[in-house]
Amino acid sequence: MSGLKVSELSFGSWVSFHNQLGTDAARDCMHAAYDAGVNFFDNAEAYANGRSEEIMGAVLKQGGWRRDSYIVSSKVFFGAVDDPAPTQRGLSRKHVVEACEQALQRLQLEYLDLYFCHRPDPETPIEETVRAMDDLIRQGKILYWGTSEWPAADIEQAYLIARELRLTPPTMEQPQYNLFQRERVEEEYAQLYNPDRIGLGTTIWSPLASGMLTGKYNDGVPAGARITLPNFAWLREIFESELGQKRIGITRELTKIADGLGVSMAGMAIAWCLKNPNVSTVILGASRVEQVRENLKALEIVDRLDEGVLKKIDATLAAG
Repeated sequence: MSGLKVSELSFGSWVSFHNQLGTDAARDCMHAAYDAGVNFFDNAEAYANGRSEEIMGAVLKQGGWRRDSYIVSSKVFFGAVDDPAPTQRGLSRKHVVEACEQALQRLQLEYLDLYFCHRPDPETPIEETVRAMDDLIRQGKILYWGTSEWPAADIEQAYLIARELRLTPPTMEQPQYNLFQRERVEEEYAQLYNPDRIGLGTTIWSPLASGMLTGKYNDGVPAGARITLPNFAWLREIFESELGQKRIGITRELTKIADGLGVSMAGMAIAWCLKNPNVSTVILGASRVEQVRENLKALEIVDRLDEGVLKKIDATLAAG
């Protein structure tokens, strides 16, 4: 991911900040992560309609950390209001520029280290978005830009347009990647990691498949679980679907492998993501400090996932 040094594990605010965490709890989680060496904090305009960025901004301001010791990202596409107007969403120059200004205000920062196009926008020419991102970089409002959940062909097109017009190209992508979601990262983007092509970096999200790969749903839904909250009915539907139930069954079998290693299921799942050399950083989410510290232990598990363990994991997934 260019020359930027991002910690292997990072911390994100999706679904947790505001929905589950207020400023005090968010501060505790961010400090626990930062104190353990995490230097990248991920956010987006759409997370809690901007409230997530406001909470993170308050924590960063109170923290007193040197600005050159951490990395902050935001993402643009969905807008930061319910039912956004056409000018309040998408990747038009207008929204990209205004959304960046608004994110900086909410985060109380002078610049963003990373700025992602949260989804592709079929209604806006890619060249328009590339030019807008390059303008923000030249103005010093962002340092790097990238994409999230873009098709490989669109990423390559954006890169080629930038090179042809002598503009700054995208250098990172933020895709979902976990034991159940592998094709895009492992196959579709395969050629883009080559430094002679793009040298694409990835800041992957949902390494635990929205909590399924923690193993806590193996024997039913525990009290107080995220999917029992009113704002997460959509997630409960996923878990209760036929595919969701099938994956819970697979997780039960994967948990046996983790138990055999003497590690947590969550730790093994995160460590598995880290084994991929094309993963620049794994974005963690947490609603408690204990979760942050437990998930960070994945770094100690990576070397234990040798070829034999990885084959067992693949066989379990294939059998499911």
